[in-house]
This record gives sequence, C-alpha cells and structure tokens, in this order.
Amino acid sequence: MQEDNTLNAAYWNNRYLNNKTGWDIGYPNKIHTDFVETNYDKNAYILVPGAGNAYEVAYLYGQGYRNVYALDYAPEAKQNFVKRNPEFPVSQYLLADFFELDKTFDLVLEQTFFCAIEPKLRAAYVSKMHSILKPGGKIAGVLFNTPKTEGPPYGGTEEEYRKLFNTQFEILRLEISVDSIAPRQGKEYFIEILKK
Repeated sequence: MQEDNTLNAAYWNNRYLNNKTGWDIGYPNKIHTDFVETNYDKNAYILVPGAGNAYEVAYLYGQGYRNVYALDYAPEAKQNFVKRNPEFPVSQYLLADFFELDKTFDLVLEQTFFCAIEPKLRAAYVSKMHSILKPGGKIAGVLFNTPKTEGPPYGGTEEEYRKLFNTQFEILRLEISVDSIAPRQGKEYFIEILKK
C-alpha cells in the first residue's frame, strides 16, 4: 500500500543501516508505557506500528504483557530488536506492511508511525486502524503539533486530526502532551481515540 518509492521498506531499512534514526529516543517512552499500565491488563493485545527498535514493546513484554506486538518493514530494525531481546517471541515482531496487516488488537500505540507515512495515505491509515482494532479498541500516543508538509516526519494540526479521525473514531483526548521528551515539548499532541 505504501506507494511512494522513497518511503518504501528499502528506504527505512537504509535509515537503520546508516544509523539515521533521529526519531529514536533510545528508551521506552513513558507516555506509552504509563498509558498501557494504567489502562490495560496483561492479556491485552497491543500493537506498536513502525516500531523500529521497539523499546516500549520490550518493556511491556518484560512487565508481563505477553500479547504485545511490534510491526515494521525494515528487516534491520527487527534484527536489531531480536539481538537485544532474545527472550521476546520472534513471531511477535511482524515484518510487514501495516496496510496489509490482518491481525486485530485492543490497543495501537502511536508514536512516530503516522508522521512517517505520506500524508496522502492518512485516510487509508484511519480505515486500516479501524479494521485492526477490536470493538472498544483504541489508538493512544502522540501526533506532531506542527503544520510541517515536507518530511518525513510530516506534521499536522488539531483541526486536521479531528476532521480525519472523526469519520470512524470518537476522539476522547487530543491535547498538548505535557509528558513529551524535552526536544518535543509543545510539539506533540497526546491522543486517545476510540473505535466507533
């Protein structure tokens, strides 16, 4: 589904091979892990798309969340993760295109995936999220609070996000994140979005 050849699997794999991963903070983001630990039991099915080094996935698995999945289509990202996390079930790091995913989840954690896809694919992203979430399923995490149109990363505004997600979701929270890492303070929205 990812049509732009510059943002295909080879592009992202090369970013990992060349260590050009400026989005990677190097540790689990507490915005995500705190949300899961506060709101979900250990049996929840959780997906992190565009997971890359998947620190949140490793952390949650270590806390007893046995149904947490990473998804990326850069083989190098998966290989790096598997080397660092030999106890994690390899089959739960999905090497695939998000738009072709056929599993369902209770929660999808959004970090730097939405901003990495071409803006023309955003409506398809919303539809795909709706299809992979179980009834009562949610998207939670962060989206950029910048009107940046060239990327990746691509930004957006509250108005754009509301218009986009309101078609198939109920927006429970879309507010400036107070827990963002220092370089992203004021530049991220925290989102909690419920499948309609």
